[in-house]
Amino acid sequence: MEQAAKSVSQDKELPRFLRILQQIWKELTLGVGFWGALRPIFAALIAAIPIFFLGQHFNRRHRRGFDWTLLQIPLALTVVLWFALWFYSIFDAWRDSTRIIAENNLKASTIGQ
Repeated sequence: MEQAAKSVSQDKELPRFLRILQQIWKELTLGVGFWGALRPIFAALIAAIPIFFLGQHFNRRHRRGFDWTLLQIPLALTVVLWFALWFYSIFDAWRDSTRIIAENNLKASTIGQ
């Protein structure tokens, strides 16, 4: 309770311009820090590299990445299904990474209380 009062009083002590910058930073990083905001984007970017499903490995979903690597062999015969799997893997890497950040943020907020 005292920490909340201290943080509120510290925020009011900051000049208005710095408070605006601080709020913009919180909005840009989704309140989870710089890496937390960039992690889903990075996971989607490396998932965009075809064939290897690196986004799943980045999110420590190694089994899924390995399974999809094996699944792409028969799907390569039908190019449309292979592209569907590839696009879904990009979305899935982004979604998993976002979920990891949300879970870590929830853990950090419950530990801080």
